[in-house]
Amino acid sequence: MAKQLKRLTAAQLRSLAADIRAFLVQSLSDTGGHLAGNLGVVELTLALHTVFSSPRDKFVWDVGHQSYVHKILTGRKDRFHTLRQLDGLSGFPKVHESPHDAFGTGHSSTAISAALGLATARDALGKKGKVIAIVGDGSMTGGQSYEGLNNAGRAHTDLLVVLNDNQMSIGENVGAISRHLNKIRTAPAYLSAKHRTHHLLDQLPAIGAPLTQVIESAKDVIKRVVLEGVLFEELGFRYFGPVDGHNLETLIDTMNRVKNISGPVLLHVLTQKGKGYRRAEIAPTHFHGVEAFQIQTGRPTNGAKKPSYTDVFTKHLCNAAVENDKIVAITAAMPDGTGLATFGRVFPHRFFDVGIAEAHAVTFAAGLAMNGLRPVVAVYSSFLQRAYDQILHDVAIQNLPVVFAIDRAGIVGEDGETHQGLYDLAFLSHIPNMTVLAPADAGELELMLDFALGHDGPVAIRYPRGEAVMPRGEPPPIKYGRSQTVMKGKGIALVSVGTMMTTALAVRDKLKEAGHSPSLYNARFIKPIDEKLVEALTNYGHVFVLQDAAARGGYGEMLRLPHAHDFAFPDKFIEAGTQEELFARYKLDAKNITEKIKEILQ
Repeated sequence: MAKQLKRLTAAQLRSLAADIRAFLVQSLSDTGGHLAGNLGVVELTLALHTVFSSPRDKFVWDVGHQSYVHKILTGRKDRFHTLRQLDGLSGFPKVHESPHDAFGTGHSSTAISAALGLATARDALGKKGKVIAIVGDGSMTGGQSYEGLNNAGRAHTDLLVVLNDNQMSIGENVGAISRHLNKIRTAPAYLSAKHRTHHLLDQLPAIGAPLTQVIESAKDVIKRVVLEGVLFEELGFRYFGPVDGHNLETLIDTMNRVKNISGPVLLHVLTQKGKGYRRAEIAPTHFHGVEAFQIQTGRPTNGAKKPSYTDVFTKHLCNAAVENDKIVAITAAMPDGTGLATFGRVFPHRFFDVGIAEAHAVTFAAGLAMNGLRPVVAVYSSFLQRAYDQILHDVAIQNLPVVFAIDRAGIVGEDGETHQGLYDLAFLSHIPNMTVLAPADAGELELMLDFALGHDGPVAIRYPRGEAVMPRGEPPPIKYGRSQTVMKGKGIALVSVGTMMTTALAVRDKLKEAGHSPSLYNARFIKPIDEKLVEALTNYGHVFVLQDAAARGGYGEMLRLPHAHDFAFPDKFIEAGTQEELFARYKLDAKNITEKIKEILQ
């Protein structure tokens, strides 16, 4: 389809844009996915594929979930009913899925660095084609974007960065002047005249160079007064924009003008998140990532959900903050996803959204803790990976009381490899001074949060996505470094990590039906390991560890028991699928675990 775009009229392109929007709404109402952002980039993506030629010209999408239209235009429309499903179409660019996906992106702020690498390799190998980074959805709040801009501006490599700005607006007068100057500055005649003028002035021995400096100084003053892009100009980019991201004629004309300019170029495009679907326009945050929904009402197809672990965490943190005015909360651009939006409404002066800047969030929290506050950093497991050095260097070495509320730990599901939270146990547990806990249910999450807020040192609490399991009675108090004996048996022992307790209980019931009497332990503390538990486990013939984490570096390996069998995810990146499908595929559901244990015992 992308090749056919170049033959379409403006009217035909506008009609196609409307058709794509209707298709996105209909398709995602069935499968779920990232809706609002993709509705906002329909015209932008059409313009890119009209002006450039993928895969010769390479598109790098940041953060990747705004690439649905790109996928539709590059031959994957017929597979959209499988989006984010097991063995289906990925919700993010994947290099193994299509040659049109030039670089895999799932986390924010990486596109400029990756695009610069692609462009530099292109030049070194004598290849042809443009490299375009499409950066949006708040990615410019991430520090790596500016590291990439700084390097690209200094390198003078041919590179186009399209800033998809769907969060900010610009004043009418400034916008009009900027568009006018942009049209002049991108005109080939102007660029040619500018080059000839500089050349002629340089030939005048006495006044040429000083006059050139005067002209350049005057131009710089004008840029600083009327242009929004001075920051990018100072970083070495030619800045153009802002451009209406829903005006196809303007987009195509501007891209045609800038595509042959040498060196790094930044094109600033204004789009509206949720464009074309009124409910998403009104509530773009709500429709950023959606489950299957009813188009007419916008409500989830499956109806209202029971409280999640995120809900339990938020409510209990707010209650604790009423009693302790030193508690503050930090998010890295995920106030709704982590539940901290509620905290921010109740305690607006104790809530900090630092943007997509996880590394900064952690060091910022360290500073708060050093000066007497009790910071809670709520973050998805897969995003905490981006702040590993800051956890170690700024928090743990100084043994500061920072609480890490690690949401979406374990299998997340449909977002696939880039978002599965399987690695936090491994990369946190070997850090000195760090305490790591995993609650078995909602009641334990509340108890562990209370413990963490009173502990003199860093504490991480990991809990999964989805509906919270309610307590099976009053959970015993949390004692530092101690596990919980849930049920005593003989011969074999089950050790459950976190919310695998539900599976462990089902496995125990099935084993009892088969004539076995397993003991059941709740690990509670991943670090420090309960040495009394380890000692007790040496008395069993077989020990079976159940964890929603990677086996490599996980709790099973930490126990170091030769007779322990580890039920955990293998040493590979786990694909997209529902949580239930993935547990079944990797034989970590109750049925498969029970069958495997029976095989081992026989």
